[in-house]
Amino acid sequence: MKTGHQTCVAKLLGAAFLAIGLWAWAEKGVLSNISSITDLGGFDPVWLFVVTGAVMFVLGFAGCIGALRENTSLLKFFSVFLGLIFFLELTAGILAFVFKDWIKDQLNFFINNNVKAYRDDIDLQNLIDFAQEYWSCCGAHGPNDWNLNIYFNCTDSNPSRERCGVPFSCCVKDPAEDVLNTQCGYDVRLKLELEQQSYIYTKGCVGQFEKWLQDNLIVVAGVFVAVALLQIFGICLAQNLVSDIRAVKANW
Repeated sequence: MKTGHQTCVAKLLGAAFLAIGLWAWAEKGVLSNISSITDLGGFDPVWLFVVTGAVMFVLGFAGCIGALRENTSLLKFFSVFLGLIFFLELTAGILAFVFKDWIKDQLNFFINNNVKAYRDDIDLQNLIDFAQEYWSCCGAHGPNDWNLNIYFNCTDSNPSRERCGVPFSCCVKDPAEDVLNTQCGYDVRLKLELEQQSYIYTKGCVGQFEKWLQDNLIVVAGVFVAVALLQIFGICLAQNLVSDIRAVKANW
């Protein structure tokens, strides 16, 4: 019954993730206006919690109840569902390796879309700020990508105080500063490019992400292999449990 206990934990974790996601949507008024889910031009990070939570809950429920109640139908569903996820992950990995340039173009498109929607959603804003701070980057290819955002673009008709600026997460941090200066990116793109390097990160996030992947390739590959092995192990355990249940029932 060890498999049942493990999947029950996964079910509880999935329920927690799903609850957090739904709570976040309720706070943003999405649940009272379902059509607003598609209104955001960029990516809503809440989807990560909702999708991950839903998948974990369904898998956990099938594995947990199937093992504890010795229900072969639920255990088969658990195996097939987990196998499907494994197959999709494997396919995605192969396609990402074969079509690297296409993936890079899609990543550029994805980041630029989210740059446009930066002020539209607080969760998206926090995600972009985290990424720019973590990878010491600014925009997809550089600071000028922030021209895509209506608040930061440099057009003469832009009345925003953030015109020709960048978000604070693009700023090079001063270790001596104890208080975060959220206005450090104001007017910074009016300066010459060489001058900008003293104030903000000038490298794009796509390039920095690629560099991070290369520097941490062994760790990233190790994580993917570990996840794949856990999935295969789960499938094998479920199939063995199905065989054991059938063997016991055959002796009745």
